[in-house]
Amino acid sequence: MELSVYKIDGTESGKKVALDEKVFGIEPNDHAIWLDVKQYLANQRQGTHKTKDRSEVAYSTKKLIRQKGSGGARHGSLKAGIYVGGGRVFGPKPRDYSFKLNKKLKQLARFSALSYKAKENAIVMVEPFTMEAPKTKEFTQILKNIKAGNRKVLFVLPENSSNIYLSSRNLPEVKVITVDEINTYTIMAAHSMVIVDGVQDILSSRIR
Repeated sequence: MELSVYKIDGTESGKKVALDEKVFGIEPNDHAIWLDVKQYLANQRQGTHKTKDRSEVAYSTKKLIRQKGSGGARHGSLKAGIYVGGGRVFGPKPRDYSFKLNKKLKQLARFSALSYKAKENAIVMVEPFTMEAPKTKEFTQILKNIKAGNRKVLFVLPENSSNIYLSSRNLPEVKVITVDEINTYTIMAAHSMVIVDGVQDILSSRIR
């Protein structure tokens, strides 16, 4: 698959880039994508949820009524879960939600996500550029020039550029990342991708 490389003013640079079929042209594996996205979301969870059980609630342990003869059920202290303010029965405890996935499976998931974007013609290639200062208005104009769309645009840079990142920070529908930060979740969450020329070579070099 070949893509034309655009300049930031929206005109074609005359250069065409052939995307690696092993990265952008594989048969997508939906289950691998599901597992990788599931792991990513699980890793975002703090796992600090906590409720008090009956051993931790600050109530008296005095027995409420005598064991027999009341005509009602047996009761111990107010700490029991059936009372308002009592301890929670089988409540949540702090835990770690993260789990392990093999590197090859995660790579398959990323390449599957990139292949979906390539099949949908949702990838725009732009030549490398720099910004002298953070300018959101200027960055927005670049996105309009290259017709990246206005719905969840993922902008991938070969290396970190603070001015480009700061220019996009106030745009809720745009996410700027480096190629080292790319993952299956961000790819699948984006409606379109803008790849700076050179990123595709870095991805191809990481094939295991």
